[in-house]
Amino acid sequence: MNAILVFDIGNQHINIGVFERAALRVSWRISTRVDGTPDEYAVLLNTLLRQSNGAYNFQGGIIASSVPPILPTFVELCRAQFGWTPLVVGAGVKTGIKLRTDNPREVGADRVANALAAKTLHGAPAIVIDFSPITIFDAVNAQGEYVGSAIAPGLNISADALFRSAAQLLRVELAPPEPKSPIGKNTINAVRAGLVYGYVSMIEGMVARLKRELGNDAQVIATGEQISLVMSETRVVDVMDQELTLRGLQLIYDLNQPSRRHGN
Repeated sequence: MNAILVFDIGNQHINIGVFERAALRVSWRISTRVDGTPDEYAVLLNTLLRQSNGAYNFQGGIIASSVPPILPTFVELCRAQFGWTPLVVGAGVKTGIKLRTDNPREVGADRVANALAAKTLHGAPAIVIDFSPITIFDAVNAQGEYVGSAIAPGLNISADALFRSAAQLLRVELAPPEPKSPIGKNTINAVRAGLVYGYVSMIEGMVARLKRELGNDAQVIATGEQISLVMSETRVVDVMDQELTLRGLQLIYDLNQPSRRHGN
């Protein structure tokens, strides 16, 4: 069956997905190396494909990148390995999302993909929380339009800043305190309580504020690399979808196929 390759290129990680029709068959997360060559990434990709035991006939692909220097590497990889040029999300690409922001060109391709997937798969209004190295809240109104975002430090960034600023504090594993209490009886639990519960309180507070703007019926959708730790400590999230961005990119790819280019 024909398949497509989907690449979500971030500053620290690259998420790769294989779709057959609308079904995500397999996905991987690899480290971003700006100095990596097309051949090096091709070797890694082929190894992953072999390990997945899938015989895929790739008819095309799509790329969203927040790392401009690495974009030509993956375009060349697709041309050399598969004989086609991938769709790159950017100006002129149909996305199915209206951007109601001051400067739509500032909105990253991954943000657009998240908004489209949220609207299409889970409904609008919606709040998408992307738990990546930074935490991003994307807002989609009842009309399915992207109306803006809020950006905050991720949990690891907050922890790194704390440990750098307080030399006497032990660097501890990011986990809830044991026992689970906001009052730590020792330094390790005090640090964990402040970091984890402070971060969760930020999430809950931001969701409450965003719902006042979008409506209390807004779906809260969590995605990104650090879902598990936070989700065990809060109930404000309605849907967890770690592959939301990949699913949004697949939808954008589909919208830009010749049979779908007519209309809005």
